[in-house]
Amino acid sequence: MTVTRVYIASPEGANGRNVVAYGVLNALTSKYKTMVFRPAVSNHDEFTPILLAASNAGLGVSLSTGLDVHKVRADKDTARGDIVGEFNYAMEVSRANAALIVGTDKSHVNDPTTYEFNADVAADLKAGVFLAVCTMDRWPHELDETVQLSIEGMRAAGNTVLGIFVTGCEPRHAFSVKETLAKYGLPVWTLPQVPFTDESTKDLALETFRKHAPIDEVLAALDVDVTAPITPYAFQFDLLGKAKSNKKTIVLPEGEEDRIIKAADYLLERETVNLIIVGDKDAILARGRELGLNSLGRARFQAMDDENVLKPMVAKLCELRAKKGMTEEQARKQLTDAGYFGTMLVVLGYADGLVSGSVHSTANTVRPALQVIKTKPGQKLVSGAFLMCFKDHVAVFADCAINLNPDAEQLSEIALQSAETARAFGIDPKVGMLSYSTLGSGKGPDVDLVEEATKLLKEKAPDLPVVGPIQFDAAWSPTVAATKAKGNDVAGHVNVFVFPDLCAGNIGYKAVQRSSGALAIGPVLQGLNKPVNDLSRGALVQDIINTIALTAIEAQ
Repeated sequence: MTVTRVYIASPEGANGRNVVAYGVLNALTSKYKTMVFRPAVSNHDEFTPILLAASNAGLGVSLSTGLDVHKVRADKDTARGDIVGEFNYAMEVSRANAALIVGTDKSHVNDPTTYEFNADVAADLKAGVFLAVCTMDRWPHELDETVQLSIEGMRAAGNTVLGIFVTGCEPRHAFSVKETLAKYGLPVWTLPQVPFTDESTKDLALETFRKHAPIDEVLAALDVDVTAPITPYAFQFDLLGKAKSNKKTIVLPEGEEDRIIKAADYLLERETVNLIIVGDKDAILARGRELGLNSLGRARFQAMDDENVLKPMVAKLCELRAKKGMTEEQARKQLTDAGYFGTMLVVLGYADGLVSGSVHSTANTVRPALQVIKTKPGQKLVSGAFLMCFKDHVAVFADCAINLNPDAEQLSEIALQSAETARAFGIDPKVGMLSYSTLGSGKGPDVDLVEEATKLLKEKAPDLPVVGPIQFDAAWSPTVAATKAKGNDVAGHVNVFVFPDLCAGNIGYKAVQRSSGALAIGPVLQGLNKPVNDLSRGALVQDIINTIALTAIEAQ
């Protein structure tokens, strides 16, 4: 795969960085329709218009810039999500097939986290990185150490460094600089000091760049295979994009909860999904206005006393629960519960899926689904998985929500469901059946259970990569796996972690989430005929947005 998203990152943000950016843009436009993007700029930015004049994607400054740098400093985590959205919107509008992304500028504000921020954003935007490092006022060993630390910082964020531009380098030192940096195994170009502050010096800057970094060499550095990291921010944006590509209708039974309507407004504004909000339309819209929400009117609202919907709903519920002797009176009473009412909207085909749980318990969400939506043909249970978004990849943890003490057959079923969930979200599943034993290192009835579950799983899905029983560290770490599970291709590379019981699963995902900072999306309820997903009662608005989007994707 040719890398066509290039991030220019510099530990200084000045001292030749502009020359590099302008020259790389020239190389890219010689082959691709290339847009320019600046993730964070000040309101005094004068460089972006110069770049845009040399671009061939036709975008203006507003679409080519993400956020004001002051806003970024105030909240970098929120900023990263916004920048991903702005960048992908610009790509969509421009229809460019390449992007030059130029990191933050030099500033009088000394923010020690700036370089780390640039590394994180490069990963969010799935871009290869060119480093621009200045050698002025640095001894050779100081330049070497600066380059080393810069590369390490980029790789720590999951990025691939494609090449190094050493700026401010006198021609007589070029050979020794390249010789010193050759150990990094990357292309190295040296550029002499060139003043480039405005339009008047752009021609000189480009001439100098071309002389020392020929276009064919720069383009050749991009022609490498890289695996882009999947950061939480990139994954969340991908969720929204996948949901929008084939819009489904999701019902929200808890329509009078502020977090629910904030999430609904966000998704409706971006036309990501169609929504049915259960509750009083006038009251919900009035509350939305108080919260400054402008897009709630695009939803469909469903009152629970609407006889046009309630009458066929009662009849269908009586039909579905006939073996339990449900009467019309009992059905009407049952349907005063918003969870049941919303679930029946799915059963009757008004909606494709449901999200609930911001106010009510998991049982209130799962019980109606089990009773009237029921499990998929051939499946006997429902399980709960979390999509765990780590710094540079996404994994699946299950069962963390439903089954207390699954037997071997149930555990194998949970593993199959979890592998299918992984595939639905673009993850090639490699399953680890977790235990306190790795491939026979420990004994006991709990180990026997996981051994039997692993055997059943292999019989059911012989082509599914699986290892078990295995300890978490041997499943997670290639280094540990090399010792504990030597020769096993799956150990150390597991991305679907199947816990032996609910206690381990629930503790495990929460411990990892809180201690590592991973984003936990879910639980995804697996095995149901129609997608129904539960929220934590402590869910944030962004959690609700993510869960609605993944429910829509499941419905696809």
